[in-house]
Amino acid sequence: MKSLFKSLYRKRRKNESFIKYLMWIIHLWLGLLSSSIVFVMCLTGCLYAFKNQITDLYNKDLVYITAGSYVAHTPDQIQAGLLKNGKELTGLLIPDRKNRSYVVSYRENQLDKSSYYNQYTGKILGQADTGANRFFEVVLDIHRNLMMGNAGRQIVGASVLVFCLLLISGLILWLPKKLKFLKQGLAVKLKAKFQRVNYDLHNTLGFYTFLMLFFIAVTGLYVTYPWVKNGLIVSLGGSSIDRIAEEKSGDDPFGGLLKDMLQKQDEKKNLKNTASASIDKILELSNKQLPYTAVTSIELPNKENPRYVVIKTNTQNFLGMMLPDEITFDKTGVFKTKELFSAKPLNKQFTALVKPLHTGEIMGLPSIILYFIVSLIGCSLPVTGFLIWWHRFKKGNGKMEAGSSSKSK
Repeated sequence: MKSLFKSLYRKRRKNESFIKYLMWIIHLWLGLLSSSIVFVMCLTGCLYAFKNQITDLYNKDLVYITAGSYVAHTPDQIQAGLLKNGKELTGLLIPDRKNRSYVVSYRENQLDKSSYYNQYTGKILGQADTGANRFFEVVLDIHRNLMMGNAGRQIVGASVLVFCLLLISGLILWLPKKLKFLKQGLAVKLKAKFQRVNYDLHNTLGFYTFLMLFFIAVTGLYVTYPWVKNGLIVSLGGSSIDRIAEEKSGDDPFGGLLKDMLQKQDEKKNLKNTASASIDKILELSNKQLPYTAVTSIELPNKENPRYVVIKTNTQNFLGMMLPDEITFDKTGVFKTKELFSAKPLNKQFTALVKPLHTGEIMGLPSIILYFIVSLIGCSLPVTGFLIWWHRFKKGNGKMEAGSSSKSK
């Protein structure tokens, strides 16, 4: 027990600042307390990073097709073909690559369904196999709450909060006293003994991934703690949750929403017996408003929303980020609204992208690979950190055993 206590504490060294000494104590204690949870979070994050790619591979016979010499069916042709078989088209997802199948949403026998669709042959390929999805649902459940419901969610939240403190304290401990020692902290001496290599891996890899791990952790806290969400939104120029609540309790809390609802009700009433514009026409109009090639989803008018809703995933930016632009038309094809991602205030942009920013999907495969590597390094930090402490503990225990044996002689 005495050796255990010694491994958890040391005296302040000569010329060591109180801040660094305090950071050492905090880093050690909090690291040991949260290491297992942090390891699980990073590991499940690694697994979940490739969810979409693995799901597509699992359903490769449905997702990937060959165009050959065929010409893709137009949305109107797809709608007519489905209608002949008693299926009412409700939505359509058009990929930006010719070797990927469309995804059609339709209503059949009063049930809503979704299937992959070969746009060259006009054949419904079938629904996705949910085997991979079930696996990732378990991974996500572990990642969010350790499969323990709300109690697990709070444990995970507290551990991620501690992880943020560990990253900050680790950075402070890493900072060299003098610039001449900076190079030493940026490299790993692979030819050194195991303990030195392990120590260098913990410090150096922790430094290189500090910003990304911290960002991933903070975006994770965003969905766990309202005060983190509130702080981020306010810092990005938005209104606090309390202020929004106060504004909603005013004389006209839902003015904008009510106006939009009334407009849609008028459209339903006035255009009830009017023929709908073709999907081809809507697609043509939307491409004029949003003149770029991208993954495009089209939602047809329904009982809840009498408008066509077209969303294009815009990647025409410096980093190639997937940013959604939305445009709507009434039943007859009259333009109604246009919401460009670039025109949104910063706080709303962040709110819209917080999930893909947290998972790494924001820039597609390149960012997913980067997140996977960073998360894998995040997995290693609790392990290398534990080994550093274990070596210290064993070393202290060995000294005590040696001391007791010398006394007995």
